[in-house]
Amino acid sequence: MQIFNQKEALTQFLQKEKKEHKTIGLVPTMGALHKGHLSLVHNALNQNDIVVVSIFVNPTQFDNKTDLEKYPKTMEKDLKILEDLSHNLVVFTPNAHEIYDNNIASEKFDFDGLEHEMEGKFRTGHFDGVGTIVKKLFSIVMPDNAYFGEKDFQQLQIIKKMVQKHRIPVNVIGCPISREANGLAMSSRNERLSAELREEASFIYKTITAAKNKFGTESAEDTVKWIEGMFSNNPSLSLEYAEIADENTLKPVKTKEENKHYRLFVAVYANDIRLIDNVALN
Repeated sequence: MQIFNQKEALTQFLQKEKKEHKTIGLVPTMGALHKGHLSLVHNALNQNDIVVVSIFVNPTQFDNKTDLEKYPKTMEKDLKILEDLSHNLVVFTPNAHEIYDNNIASEKFDFDGLEHEMEGKFRTGHFDGVGTIVKKLFSIVMPDNAYFGEKDFQQLQIIKKMVQKHRIPVNVIGCPISREANGLAMSSRNERLSAELREEASFIYKTITAAKNKFGTESAEDTVKWIEGMFSNNPSLSLEYAEIADENTLKPVKTKEENKHYRLFVAVYANDIRLIDNVALN
């Protein structure tokens, strides 16, 4: 395993590998690695000769400064986990000034409206920050394939849209959500949950899987109302939103149509810890 913290050195190394016709995979992370991240890395290792894992807590995608400050940072532990995986791994651990050249600001993007739905309504500027860092990483690594988890499904669709609109030559691959034994979607933020609250948060997955069954026979509106009612009776968790949307446009569903793919999205607060999850409905 090789570790780089400067983009120029990483680029020079990867250019040599590409001259030998090696394929490059990229797994962008913000660290605090868990089994969900590792599933992305394993997929990338199976499909590429070299895999770059970036570890960088990107300041421009946080609309809440406190959330940025509290985001778990476990670099030493992360590097140890990755070291044990494969010798074909390259780890990129830049600081903010290395990435942003002393100008820590977001580029402005047009994602054809995908950025205005769900998370976009509650996290001002978040997807501009996501687009900015991912575009920068793509330009540094120039990967053949890049891997993102479906837990952040809206983010995945936005990155695909950015690649399409900016004609970036990379294959964006979505990977299934990894879950804890109780169904809670794996997230670095779970590290901030107490053992009791982590168990309580299993209610999220139980509710959205039950809602999936309801959606088979009931309208989107009635299904969402049922979810809201379930959370209103749970004193430990606060529902920020529940929305059923078209997978491609992310527009909320009013009337179900045949041959369309729908997905249920939720954002929930456990104390001050914000958790998101989603499930395909067909």
